[in-house]
Amino acid sequence: MTTTRQASSPLATILRVTSGNFLEMFDFFLYGFYATYIAKTFFPSGNDYISLMLTFVTFGAGFLMRPLGAVILGSYIDRVGRRTGLIVTLAIMACGTILIAFVPGYATIGLAAPALVLVGRLLQGFSAGVELGGVSVYLAEMAGPGQKGFYVSWQSASQQAAIMAAALLGYLLNQNLAPALVSDWGWRIPFFVGCMIVPVVFVIRRSLQETEAFKARKHHPSFREILKSIADNWRLVLLGMMLVVMTTVSFYLITVYAPTFGKSVLKLSAADSLLVTFCIGLSNFIWLPLMGALSDRVGRWPLLVGFTVLPILTAHPVLSWLVHNTTFAHMLEAELWLSFMYASYNGAAVVALTEIMPAHVRTVGFSLAYSLATAIFGGFTPVVSTWLIEATGDKAAPGYWMAAAAACGLVAALVLYRPWAGPRMQPSAG
Repeated sequence: MTTTRQASSPLATILRVTSGNFLEMFDFFLYGFYATYIAKTFFPSGNDYISLMLTFVTFGAGFLMRPLGAVILGSYIDRVGRRTGLIVTLAIMACGTILIAFVPGYATIGLAAPALVLVGRLLQGFSAGVELGGVSVYLAEMAGPGQKGFYVSWQSASQQAAIMAAALLGYLLNQNLAPALVSDWGWRIPFFVGCMIVPVVFVIRRSLQETEAFKARKHHPSFREILKSIADNWRLVLLGMMLVVMTTVSFYLITVYAPTFGKSVLKLSAADSLLVTFCIGLSNFIWLPLMGALSDRVGRWPLLVGFTVLPILTAHPVLSWLVHNTTFAHMLEAELWLSFMYASYNGAAVVALTEIMPAHVRTVGFSLAYSLATAIFGGFTPVVSTWLIEATGDKAAPGYWMAAAAACGLVAALVLYRPWAGPRMQPSAG
């Protein structure tokens, strides 16, 4: 009996710690999935392009709060503990989710509607600034020797479960409600579902135990000490940011932006676009732990280099092929290829980011690097993609954005690692 309980405890811990990550990403993806409807509800104008851009700018504004959340909440987690900090981030995120779900439209309350949506996104962004870092560090610290890549990969895998849940819910809505009803009020239903999940996740996350690695530390740095350490390690933060750019850009390109790309650019049905997105989430969910485990066996460097070179060479050609041969099957094939490259890279990149940061500022260092990458690059991927297509007339132009992100990751990997000598820059052990 004891053996069974001990054997199942790592899985139970993974489920508990990633439950909040699931909820947070579920709500983020819903915003991208229903961007065209949100644009009509909160940002009406005589131009669909302007309305969609305003919607995506509001979406991206939440990411600008991430670095602030990373520093404030990240230092809080490094100071008081992983468990308490993850509960606090969940509470903040829940406030933003509830706000967006229940705000009346522009036609009802005027400019207050987009303003309140913006406040909700800012709260979500502030919380998300440390959620991913807190979960990743928790998983890294509870993993056994030689298993960090596999364990940490479940942080990203939980996001894919959220994609599948949101896409499936959206698909069912589109199949059972008339398009006019979805546009009018049906798009809010998944947000209400997210609100109902909140209390369940609170109960689950409260059962988390503090990690042994954190409890073993003799000194818990003050906020000032943490800021000084981050300043001293600014090169690691900068390189970590560059390492994650490929992850954040490709992730938001193939998930959050994909439904809009399918509907607005490729002119596929909303149901087809959501079905492709579901398949992408499933593909990511399978590849992420496999590649995380592979990185434990062969090292981080081969995956980081190999799966940045591939997007540089293939991202735009694949999307160009899709644009000139648009079908549901071809969109699925193209997105699955992008999914394979993203998941293979991410399986090594996220755990690498936990490893290069000094132990006493691991959460804030990870979170700041990740948040900067998301705020400057990844979070604005829908905006940049929409603008690139409009500015160039090339419907495959988002492929250039993914290739540029991959180039950032390649440079960071080459600076941080050498294939014959391991990490080039080693932080203090812990």
